[in-house]
Amino acid sequence: MAQSNYEDKNSFLYPRSSYYGQVKPKSLVFNANLQEFTQRISYITSLETGGKISSEEAFSQIEALWKQLERSKKKLGIGSDISV
Repeated sequence: MAQSNYEDKNSFLYPRSSYYGQVKPKSLVFNANLQEFTQRISYITSLETGGKISSEEAFSQIEALWKQLERSKKKLGIGSDISV
């Protein structure tokens, strides 16, 4: 019962969507990174909208997440080959 509640809460807080692209390990990893990025952006924008963090802090955090996602894309070689 406790495990079920944990899974329900985890699914609610960290939803994951199915991947419909061409199944390659690097594509799956990048998709997971992209979903995490969007989830964190959602949290940051909610905190800023609710007045818990400043606009400058929200921008700074989003900018750092964007750079992290770009590094991930570059490291995985996403978009660098034509057969994607």
